[in-house]
Amino acid sequence: MAFRFLHTADIHLDSPLRSLALRNRDLAELVGDASRQAFVAIVDLCLAERVDALVIAGDLYDGDQTSMKTARFLAAQMTRLHQAGIRVFKIRGNHDALSRISKQLVFPDTVTIFTGRPQSVLQTAGGLDVMFHGLSFASPKAPDSLLPKYPAAREGAVNVGIMHTSLAGSPGHDVYAPCGVADLHGHGFDYWALGHIHVRQVHPGARTVVMPGIPQGRDINEAGEKSVTLVTITDDRSVEIEERLTSVAQFERASVDLTGTVEWSEVVGRVRAALEDVRASVTSRHAVVRLGLTGASPLSWALIRDRDLLLAEAEQAAEQVGDTWVEKLELDLALPRTEAAEGVADPILELAQSMRADASSEAFRAEARALVQKMIADLPADGRDFAGRDEAGLDLFLDRVLASGADLVTARLKAGGAP
Repeated sequence: MAFRFLHTADIHLDSPLRSLALRNRDLAELVGDASRQAFVAIVDLCLAERVDALVIAGDLYDGDQTSMKTARFLAAQMTRLHQAGIRVFKIRGNHDALSRISKQLVFPDTVTIFTGRPQSVLQTAGGLDVMFHGLSFASPKAPDSLLPKYPAAREGAVNVGIMHTSLAGSPGHDVYAPCGVADLHGHGFDYWALGHIHVRQVHPGARTVVMPGIPQGRDINEAGEKSVTLVTITDDRSVEIEERLTSVAQFERASVDLTGTVEWSEVVGRVRAALEDVRASVTSRHAVVRLGLTGASPLSWALIRDRDLLLAEAEQAAEQVGDTWVEKLELDLALPRTEAAEGVADPILELAQSMRADASSEAFRAEARALVQKMIADLPADGRDFAGRDEAGLDLFLDRVLASGADLVTARLKAGGAP
């Protein structure tokens, strides 16, 4: 006999979409629903593996935008687990603390939602006594370690700690209940079910410490396979873990070298080949691809000018490949050597250099910065990150926009004006 449970975190139901929704409505609908479908896959996996429990280590929700539709969805999924006799142990993470509706939902009595005070719940199954220790946070801010609040390990039982924590810190994640991995290993629990960091991490040591990562990526910054962790506690109380894939839509980057292409059809052919390669490597049902086009080609200016047409061609190729989507095109195309050669006078290229010089001037950047800041102030809170989250991010955004603007004007002139 053995005790088995599934460990997940950071599902982020109802996570808002921003620029993606503006570019492709069908893709936005797919990605917007992917987190729900991933949660259905998690419940399906619980049922198929006949686990004893599901552990959710925080951030089931994404914030205060959680809808009644999501409430009904969750109630249905929890009922499926309840009917199968599968317990659910859930703590609230920093995003859950923002959700108003999460405090109003009523789940079956097989669902334990830990409060802001440390709790320990015993479950006996598979011939083993397993003690789940959890602690939720009522506020999205948790600047101090929560570990001192957890009780000592219960003697004679297998001890599982559930914690939402940034550990020692991670890029792209706010500091939340910071904690040292060595301290977790030394606390005496057999397994630590962590949440908060969206990248899967297994921390070796005296105990088993697992950050399962997000089960469904939401944008290109969460690319790659996403999964949950299946945990088996054997008769001798040893802990075994398996990674199980759950993502419905998998974000990936693909680089396409256009060096030497002289015909538009060659470009489309290379784009299609890249999409086919990604599709062959992706295990999730849908592949969502950001294409990066590089290299030097006589078509460089035409490709920059007709970017929208190229995107349409790429989307059509993706549709033909099947279950594949183009999230965005990024162009980093070099000039052909004949145009970039020294000593060749080109008034259009000289104009481009002049535009770039003007765009880099302090006066021009200050005016552009003020315009962008006004746009940010006029947007709702969940749409304000398009230009970065701080001054450094805004500067990088301005660099990209001003450079691409000069390139687009140059491309229209070099490739014969408006199409």
